[in-house]
Amino acid sequence: MRTLPDAAVSMARDSRLVSTRLAPMFFVSGAAALIYQVCWQRLLFSAFGVDIDSVTIIVSVFMLGLGLGALIGGDLADRLPTLALRFFAGSELLIGVFGLFSPNLIRATGDMFVGAPQWQVVIANFLLLLIPTCLMGATLPVLVAHVTRLWGNVGRSIGMLYQVNTFGAAVGVAIVGFGWFLLFELDTAIRMAAVLNIVVASLTAVWVKRHG
Repeated sequence: MRTLPDAAVSMARDSRLVSTRLAPMFFVSGAAALIYQVCWQRLLFSAFGVDIDSVTIIVSVFMLGLGLGALIGGDLADRLPTLALRFFAGSELLIGVFGLFSPNLIRATGDMFVGAPQWQVVIANFLLLLIPTCLMGATLPVLVAHVTRLWGNVGRSIGMLYQVNTFGAAVGVAIVGFGWFLLFELDTAIRMAAVLNIVVASLTAVWVKRHG
């Protein structure tokens, strides 16, 4: 049984690890998510044109995917809280893998439905992008479960994680809009976002191995 000073030292160490390791990784995850949103929007322009349809699809699928992912991730975190970081690492890895292949997948889906009614193209792309957006939505509740175990305060955990993820999203939009689109092709920008996810997954896996 740990003494009170030992428990305080352990809590301080855990808090420091969350602030210096986990928070920056979730910041990067948020940046990558919004880079995908902006880039996938441009890819859909080729299938739908620059109109309300393509905008509606990408916004709708992100909102639905994030919501469904949050429900699924929350349920997993409740059932298996000790595996929360593993779920996060797995989600980030799968998002990254999808991101690497997403330019070809989205274009291939568009080519398959050339001449098809627009509603079929809409549904096909919607279902394709629903998978990674669900994974994105699952990351917040599983991390909240992990951080709450360390801090014992769910409000503080949600506030901190939501804050850094939102800031990351804002930075991601700025990076891709004012930098990457001027320097790189669209496919390159998407794959660079995928690399960010894979790096986050790898660092999280190392953390799990070291700290359990």
